[in-house]
Amino acid sequence: MLSYNAELITPYAKDELLKELKSKVKFERKANIHGACVKLLTDNEEFKEEWEDNFKFMNEDIRPHAKIFAVEDGQELQVLYEPISKTCIINNCDYYGWIKSIALATISDFFEEYHSEHRRYSTHGSAVDCGGHAMAIIGPPGTGKSTLTYGLLQYDDFNYISDDWFFTRLFNNAAVIYSSEKNSYIRDDLAQVWEGFSEEVSLVQLDNRGRGIADVSTLFGGRVRETSTLKTVVLLERNISKAPFRKLDPEEALDFMLENDFCNPHQLVRDERKLNLRKNFFHELFQAVDVYLLNTVETPRESLDRIKNLII
Repeated sequence: MLSYNAELITPYAKDELLKELKSKVKFERKANIHGACVKLLTDNEEFKEEWEDNFKFMNEDIRPHAKIFAVEDGQELQVLYEPISKTCIINNCDYYGWIKSIALATISDFFEEYHSEHRRYSTHGSAVDCGGHAMAIIGPPGTGKSTLTYGLLQYDDFNYISDDWFFTRLFNNAAVIYSSEKNSYIRDDLAQVWEGFSEEVSLVQLDNRGRGIADVSTLFGGRVRETSTLKTVVLLERNISKAPFRKLDPEEALDFMLENDFCNPHQLVRDERKLNLRKNFFHELFQAVDVYLLNTVETPRESLDRIKNLII
């Protein structure tokens, strides 16, 4: 579960902190996240290697749109964000999962502020493709998003897009989605639920949280797509007092997202303006797709059977 709070800081405070941090940085790597350049600066070699495996490479001559400093100073975990320069300072983090999620949250903030004819919006959720149509799975932490995603990917008709974040472009009452990462940061218990992945998971080098970067092309036999047209969204909840499955209208779906803080614990800036930007995006998105609510109180197999035919 999430156990950090992001604190907003001023450009002046950021500049003062970076004077101290620059001497600690041993590795610098740039990543291409949906065309935006994000630079990692760290003293942690494992973070550097996982970053390289996780994200697409960005040429060194491209100036960064956002920067992530991840260093150790022997104190408590601290996440500081300066939104004007899109600079995030992460002190004393021992978990790569937060490094990559905070990087995606930082570029999400960048895209929310990037004005063009078609904005890109990021969503904390997974997505799979089947025959050129995509299904997104979105839910609060612990409701089974990753479990269901990999369950669908047992079937040869389904292709991997993303298991954690994806980007969306809305136009002409349609939604096109894009992957966010080159490879997936998977849990070691994946094969305990879906035994078909046991051999591939055994090859993944795990970190101190029992997770590691898996080559998705190998994991899914080349069934990987970078983009697709979104047709279906499955929202997840876990509540034994409610029905296991039902279709939602757009207003019900939006209410669910608002009640669950957009199912995204990694929002670096939370204010009324950002709330309205996110609310308007999901309102428009849910007008363009079919939305269902899946209550994951049943077994993973029973939950999977309820959704696997929605886009076939």
